[in-house]
Amino acid sequence: MIDLSYTDLALMLFAGMLVGASKAGLKGLGIVVVAIAVVVFQAKQQTGIILPMLIIGDVLAVIYYKRHVRWKYLAKFLPAMILGVGLAAVLGEDLPEESFKKVLGVVVLISVIFMFWWDLKGKETFPNNWLFAGGSGVAAGFATMIGNLAGAFANMFFLATRLPKNEIIGTAAWLFFIVNLIKVPIHVFSWETISWETLKIDLILAPSIFIGFYIGLKVVAMINEKYYRYFLLVATGLGALVILF
Repeated sequence: MIDLSYTDLALMLFAGMLVGASKAGLKGLGIVVVAIAVVVFQAKQQTGIILPMLIIGDVLAVIYYKRHVRWKYLAKFLPAMILGVGLAAVLGEDLPEESFKKVLGVVVLISVIFMFWWDLKGKETFPNNWLFAGGSGVAAGFATMIGNLAGAFANMFFLATRLPKNEIIGTAAWLFFIVNLIKVPIHVFSWETISWETLKIDLILAPSIFIGFYIGLKVVAMINEKYYRYFLLVATGLGALVILF
């Protein structure tokens, strides 16, 4: 039985809103969600609690952005990401909790560094080819299996495609929906991080995801992306430090 204090519940309801907002198009909030979840739960345990929340958000995003999917780019990125998921599933199964937490923190910090690098260099420096798609895809798959942290690596690929904002969001929605469904059996039968108890928590948190998605849609329409991205990067870096220390 997983007991949550009122403070823990409040933090996770806020995390649920961030999940919804992230899936609505505010990319970068996912790492903040993980940072909150690691404070409330164990590092590995939180992966199984967060995953169903992400899938709920994926369903909302797939429905809302259904007209904006570019299947060509999905086909280029998805196979490498699935490979990364497989590698992480094998390597992470028997990883001790403290080691798992350190790996999680390192992945977060690497994500932040990459995104800062992208901001400094500009998106034109990232090549839109199969080699780049494969490398970033494997990294994204590994990161999403270890801690639901694929956002930064996936964002680099989609930014390199130079697709319009809505097409990036719509294509990414299908990408994560498929990959997150693939991860479910691993969490249930191998890692055993998804159970009836964790699903009860997800059920309680589900309404906050809908609220966050609605708010996210409103914010996406009016946000100044440049300055908000910097805010997300700082928040992400602080989240990484929380996980590590």
